[in-house]
Amino acid sequence: MEEKIKQIMEVFHLAENLKRELRHSWLSDGRQESVAEHTWRVSLMAMLVERHLEQDINTTKLLKMIIIHDLVEAKAGDIPAFDTLENEEAKKLKAQNEEKAITHIKELIGGEQGREWYYLWHEFEAKDTYEAKVANALDKLEAQIQHNEASIETWLPIEYDMSYKLGKHTSFSPFLEAFKDAIEQEADTKIKNTSRFGPK
Repeated sequence: MEEKIKQIMEVFHLAENLKRELRHSWLSDGRQESVAEHTWRVSLMAMLVERHLEQDINTTKLLKMIIIHDLVEAKAGDIPAFDTLENEEAKKLKAQNEEKAITHIKELIGGEQGREWYYLWHEFEAKDTYEAKVANALDKLEAQIQHNEASIETWLPIEYDMSYKLGKHTSFSPFLEAFKDAIEQEADTKIKNTSRFGPK
């Protein structure tokens, strides 16, 4: 039992990095967002939307997938999507670093639970199952919501176009499509009503 508690504590200490690992997202008060904050709100979104989805979903599995997905960033760091969008070398390096991180986490936890987390992380990445598709969609939608809440002065030029490209993540679900439309409309209103030099 003492050894198991030690392993659990090591995971907790590793996860603390997510409170300090910053994303390329800013809060409405001008502070940069941590990975832990993003993960928490994606989890909240899952709890709010799961009853509105068109298919039955394993909520426990969905929440595990969301939390485990970002845990690799405690070792590999957070790489914004636009940094790898058209850079195959960067994309490959990111994948290698994340594979090393999830393997380390699997070994750190050990046993059946370590293997479960490892496979759930890969299931998310593959985006083949319903839970993985929902988890991925919510991950992308939450990021856009956060951009909408932040000052537009924090947006990079590429993020204006990316605000209208969420559909590839939500097209499998009419409810998530409607959710996406509302988020894109919010972004569209922000872009039209605000310039980089302040409100019009």
